[in-house]
Amino acid sequence: MTNALASELLSSAPPVDRNEADVIVVGAGPGGSATAALCAQRGLDVLLLEKAEFPRDKVCGDGLTPRAVRMLTRLGIDTSESAGFLHTRGLRVYGGRTAPFELPWPQLSDFPDYGTTCPRRRLDDLLAGRAVQLGAHLICGANVTEPVLVGDRITGVRTRDGRTVRAPVVVAADGNSSRLGVAMGRRRDERRPMGVAVRAYFESPRHDDPWMESWLELWDGERGASTQLPGYAWVFPMGDGRCNVGLGMLNSSPAFGRTDYRRLMRAWLATTPPQWCFDDAHMIDRIRGAALPMALNRKPLYANGLLLVGDAGGMVSPFNGEGIDYSLEAAELAADAIAEAHSRGVGAAAAERALLGYENHVRRDFGGYHRLGMIFSRLIGNPRIMHLCTTYGLPRPTLMRFVNKLLANLTDENDGDAFDRIINTLTRIAPSA
Repeated sequence: MTNALASELLSSAPPVDRNEADVIVVGAGPGGSATAALCAQRGLDVLLLEKAEFPRDKVCGDGLTPRAVRMLTRLGIDTSESAGFLHTRGLRVYGGRTAPFELPWPQLSDFPDYGTTCPRRRLDDLLAGRAVQLGAHLICGANVTEPVLVGDRITGVRTRDGRTVRAPVVVAADGNSSRLGVAMGRRRDERRPMGVAVRAYFESPRHDDPWMESWLELWDGERGASTQLPGYAWVFPMGDGRCNVGLGMLNSSPAFGRTDYRRLMRAWLATTPPQWCFDDAHMIDRIRGAALPMALNRKPLYANGLLLVGDAGGMVSPFNGEGIDYSLEAAELAADAIAEAHSRGVGAAAAERALLGYENHVRRDFGGYHRLGMIFSRLIGNPRIMHLCTTYGLPRPTLMRFVNKLLANLTDENDGDAFDRIINTLTRIAPSA
């Protein structure tokens, strides 16, 4: 099946006139649309509610690792270059004053050997379109304001325009603030790492560079006359004449919460080579920011008929700030649990055990990895430690290949190399986040 955009599919379709379903998914970002698509694929009647109209934009780095590409393939999204996706070979890493170091994506059995970039304006449209292709009913302009409860169990939601829709299972995929999750008593764990990121698009001759770039140390001037800035930065080529350029910071940094991030980004951009065109004259739109909720920071991921997927459950990796891959993987686990519960008869004790299994499976699959990421985030929040890592780590290719696999969570589960076995063992024995 060819890729289709939700905005195109809806333009010729009649309005959805349904108030009941097997499952309601709130939020048509990557996690929500993937959950809706996979539930529909499993034969469930799905209502996907999105408060905006497609196409719509979201603040994101737009970079997709091979882990995310694998999930897009499972969903039936064509990520070939002929379908308009720029393939990336790996990461080009800048640290301190050393020359950049190129780290190709590892050659693995479990993952493709390429990443890609895709603006969220297009990616979310594609994923919502895939959900519609598979039979989910997408309703745009549906701003969910509160849950419908029977006792303490959610049985539906109400929208700002007064509409009530009902289902025995509801998925909150409504982002970092998760109004629905908060209304159901899910509070963010303040002890978990949180990031903030800002980004802008620039018209640039580097738009088709085959490498995604990470800048692990930022400086505000030339060697010998500059100071180190807090945070890290990226340059992701989009293949369409633009680069997505951004800067992030973790709350483990002493500067978190006391920094003007847009000013900080401009200070760093001023040090980039002028031929890259990362300046006001080539900036498209403006610098925009967003929070990055990490390490499964809102729980329980399932209770009382409500599952949390994606940013609503804090599924951004503390290692690299990537959240789309884990949102898509959680969507698959959520769809499996919901379909199993439906087959057992929602409301029965056996069905409830299937839904409770969702959180257990999330914790099993990437809880240990996120726990390791919490340790990592505390370490790199200290500029001195980051400086030591870039000074003594970057010149060592073998060590950096290990770090590349660890940060991107790219290993073979079976028959991998020594690095794979070390990382897999660490994530297995680490307590779940």
